[in-house]
Amino acid sequence: MSTVEDAPPQGGASPRGRGHTARNAAIVVGAILVGFVVLLATRGVDEGSSTRIVGQAAPEFRGETLDGETFNLAQHRGEWVVVNFFAQWCTPCRVEHPEMKAFVERHRDDPVQLVSVAFDDQADKIREFFAEAGGDWPVLANDTGRIALDYGVNGVPESYVVAPNGQVVGRAEGVTADELDSIIEGAGGLAVAAGGSGS
Repeated sequence: MSTVEDAPPQGGASPRGRGHTARNAAIVVGAILVGFVVLLATRGVDEGSSTRIVGQAAPEFRGETLDGETFNLAQHRGEWVVVNFFAQWCTPCRVEHPEMKAFVERHRDDPVQLVSVAFDDQADKIREFFAEAGGDWPVLANDTGRIALDYGVNGVPESYVVAPNGQVVGRAEGVTADELDSIIEGAGGLAVAAGGSGS
């Protein structure tokens, strides 16, 4: 049976044609509503998973850095730690990178540590990126999937600020050095780290 509709006679659409038009309009409206509901439901899940650890204890992790040393988050208790998830293929991450360099340089003599965790990337590509763009903080490039899952990372760049007491006090997607400082200041500032306890 053909699915091609007959052309309506001149002088106006036939009742049959109007019926098809109404049915098609109803289908389109229904599809839009379903898409809207799915969008809202998905957005809610993403927001929940990416912010669920703010206010909670930071998931512990350890791993080998690009220079062959071991980074262990637990060994940095008493310091502010920024855990930055990134990828060298990510354009916003590349835009953010100079801000990370500025943040590290600004806090060279402070109880503040930055660690970058590669997200769905290759160690050799990351090494090439840092050789070209600069940066001398710990970078974890291998077996980082579990860390991203524990932190609820949805995409990159994402950064989590961990207070000296081990609690996650902030999260940002694409961040400046000033914004990181603002998160730290809002959670007690550098004096908290000097005391070795969180707020």
